[in-house]
Formats: sequence, C-alpha cells, structure tokens
Amino acid sequence: MATTVVPRVLPSELLGLEYSFKENRLATFSQWPFNSGCACTPIRMAEAGFIHCPSENAPDVAQCFMCFKELEGWEPEDDPREEHQKHSPNCAFLALQKDISELSVNEFMKLDKERIKNLVKKQVNQKIAELEKRAQKIHKEISSFRS
Repeated sequence: MATTVVPRVLPSELLGLEYSFKENRLATFSQWPFNSGCACTPIRMAEAGFIHCPSENAPDVAQCFMCFKELEGWEPEDDPREEHQKHSPNCAFLALQKDISELSVNEFMKLDKERIKNLVKKQVNQKIAELEKRAQKIHKEISSFRS
C-alpha cells in the first residue's frame, strides 16, 4: 500500500490564501493611520480587498490580495472600493457579486487561480525589472572598459 507524503511547507502560491477572508485582511490594519471619521477605515479597506503592508517610508501602503495592486498616499476622504476600481478595473475580486463565503468550491478555485496568475505575473515582472537593472549596470561597466 502506497503512503501519501504531505508537504510540511505550503507552496508559495498558497501563501496569502488566508486573505481571501475579510477578517484576515482586517487583522492586518492594526497600525492603519485612518481609523474613524473618514472613508478609508480598516473595515472598508478590508471589504474592498486590501491588506495593510506598511513600510518605514510608506505607512499607508495597502495591497489587494487578489490583483496585488499596491496603493499609497491615502487621504481620509478616499473611498477604498472606488480607488481600487480606478487603479485596477479588471480585478476579479471587485467583479464578485457575492461574498467569498458564499462561493462554491469550484467558484472559489477559479477565483484563486486568478489570484495565483496575478501573483506569478507580479513576481515575473519584478524579476524582469531586476534583470534589466543589472543588465544596465553591466553594460555601463563594459562601456567604461572601452573608453
């Protein structure tokens, strides 16, 4: 009888899957600079699909868990869903007509396939940018030898 080996570490594509659920996205906003009396409260940010991923230089960076679009420079009057729609009109999360918890397994898997495609596309674009930057540096070094 064959035994099945379960991997101890999740593939990187599964990382972030927990952000499909609003409560998990909301939990990332503990240090969000806008809490009350404004349009971009943590709950509204989470409902619009965002997670809070601040950096030292940008304390208000929020990223969609689905399309991976990052937005910063939030103003108190910014509506999270409108901003998301404006900057990422083809986001599959925005196109949903029901809550994620109401999706069938098949619908959820199709949605997550879109998330993974977006993740891979973002990672590939980052690698391309790194390689182009490195190629420019090498080109400058080679050119300096010719002078």
